[in-house]
Amino acid sequence: MKIDPVSLEILNTKVAAAAEEMALTLKRTARSLYVKEAVDFAVGLVTRSGRFFGNPRDFGSALLDYDIKPTLDALGEPLGEGDVLLTNHPYMSAGLVSHTPDLTLIRPYFHGGELVCYGYNFIHSTDIGGKVPSSISPSNSEIFQEGLLIPPLKLVRGGEMNRDVLAIYRANVRTPDLNVQDLTAMLAALETGARRIAEMVAGHGFETMIQAQDDLLEYAALKAREVLRRIPDGTYDFWDYMDDDGVTPVPVRFRVAMTVTDGRIHLDFDGTDPQVASAYNVPTLGTRHAWLTVRVLHFVTTHDPTVPFNGGLFEPITVSTRKGSILDPEFPAATGVRAASAYRLNDAVTGAFARAVPKDVPTPSGGAMVPVVLAEYDKRSGARNVLVVNSIIVGSGARYGSDGYDGVDGSLSTIRNTPAEKSELEAGIDVLHYGLNRDSAGAGRWRGGLGLAFTFRVTQGGSAVLGRGLERFYFRPWGMAGGKPGANMRVVRNIGTEAEEDLGKIDMVAMEEGDTITFLTPGGGGYGDPFLRPPEAVLEDVRYGFVSVEAAERDYGVAIADGAVDKDRTEWLRAQRPVIEQPNEITFDFGPERDAWDRVFTDDAVSRLNDALMRLPLAVRQEKRQALFRHVVPTLFDPAANRRSLGNEDELQRKLAQEIAGIG
Repeated sequence: MKIDPVSLEILNTKVAAAAEEMALTLKRTARSLYVKEAVDFAVGLVTRSGRFFGNPRDFGSALLDYDIKPTLDALGEPLGEGDVLLTNHPYMSAGLVSHTPDLTLIRPYFHGGELVCYGYNFIHSTDIGGKVPSSISPSNSEIFQEGLLIPPLKLVRGGEMNRDVLAIYRANVRTPDLNVQDLTAMLAALETGARRIAEMVAGHGFETMIQAQDDLLEYAALKAREVLRRIPDGTYDFWDYMDDDGVTPVPVRFRVAMTVTDGRIHLDFDGTDPQVASAYNVPTLGTRHAWLTVRVLHFVTTHDPTVPFNGGLFEPITVSTRKGSILDPEFPAATGVRAASAYRLNDAVTGAFARAVPKDVPTPSGGAMVPVVLAEYDKRSGARNVLVVNSIIVGSGARYGSDGYDGVDGSLSTIRNTPAEKSELEAGIDVLHYGLNRDSAGAGRWRGGLGLAFTFRVTQGGSAVLGRGLERFYFRPWGMAGGKPGANMRVVRNIGTEAEEDLGKIDMVAMEEGDTITFLTPGGGGYGDPFLRPPEAVLEDVRYGFVSVEAAERDYGVAIADGAVDKDRTEWLRAQRPVIEQPNEITFDFGPERDAWDRVFTDDAVSRLNDALMRLPLAVRQEKRQALFRHVVPTLFDPAANRRSLGNEDELQRKLAQEIAGIG
């Protein structure tokens, strides 16, 4: 039986509304800032076979390409009426959970003893135990350092809370009361879903409700494939780099080959680097995983906003990863900072799309999302207080015909900022500045969106600041079609004082009373030759404080004096080089650091290196990789070295070839 189109559209609206109400329930009843303000959570309705068929469009993480069936199978017994499954185990959940702070609940919804569907939600909890406050540190080398591991088990059985599980949970986390209150909010959201599903079954019938789930997935798949047919058939390669692997200065490569055939896409990530001995691994477990396919979601829903927002839109997509790579790590690899890797992976897929349809995708965003965590001691109780004081994001990338968005980035995360008053109320800080980071965006005919500048003062000693997900200190967010790259990330202690200190990529930094810390995030890449940007638009950017007078002249060839465009000097500046109206083939500007790296570590060389490394046992693979880079580019390990020039490139290439041959 197929449901008629009108009824199907009605049910599509109803299930989306039910999911939206679940999200609102969770947001309004949660306790921690990271859930109720930053909205780092997700909810959904899931078919009996494990795929998402109902999701909110405006709340929570839009990671729809999950399958809950492996998690249900790992439970070892069926979920009955009144049962709720709990897990936070990335490996035992087959990647449904991607790092340990993401507490995940699943509840079955029944009608007359028959399973209708499942309700799902997760939250990013404030702390799950482990080595550091908030549980996440780039330096973690295995998942056992990342807090309490909860295999799929029944938190609630037949409507009764499992008090033993709660007791173990409370004993292993730094903020037990806060966490349990968030857990209660999750249960309330699932109850909201139960009521709405019961109403739909009562109104439309059990059989119709079951059929609607399959029909909605099929409808989304058909509409998604129609959008994807606008991409010419062919194979499009691209790769991008993270700054380092978290324990050494060695960059980490993410490579994709996107093959398009009549609206079907295969994403081949086999050229990506091996898993790392830090927390940047992404636990996909060889599945077509939400972190791998989210860029396709954006492409499809941008070009057809009427596509049902469910897992069916991923059906035209297949993926392949290599076991033991950073995108398919082997247990017990740490996964806490997997979002930093996902950003760079997303940029690589963006580049592949840009090769295929350059006017249809933006340049990359600033490429990071940084939950800034404060760990302090409560003055009254002496207990450890851990909270995310704000989630600092970046600027979005420019696109053909439009500037990027300033201080906004929906390329991967839908995390929101926290009002300064809320942060100051719940933490020992004074927020001194929250605004746009001038000159952070990539210049272009259409400039990138600006990143953020966030400064706060710590008001009591014995505190520490953690900033996970920090990236783009070295490799910049690249520009396209003549557009320039965005700025690099910076983290600065006591900015503007004699004690000013560039901290670089931080893990956990001890702070004294009165110290300030500033996060300066990158903007997105620019699109098109910046000399084609109208001088009046550049002047407006200067007046708003987005672009400095110096950058206007240096990057855009626009001279500004006394608050106005100096037309004669601007004409002279812009005559100093030819302007490319529109390149025949899409071009990329990665910045001098990446250019220097690519001249030595070519695509072919890195692919051969990874093939050789992956033939080694896991136990020695990372050690061998680090030793190779120390031998080939010793300057990489010298903080004072100029990375725009790695040395004699011919000699470096020779040494690299010898090392690869030695591994083989």
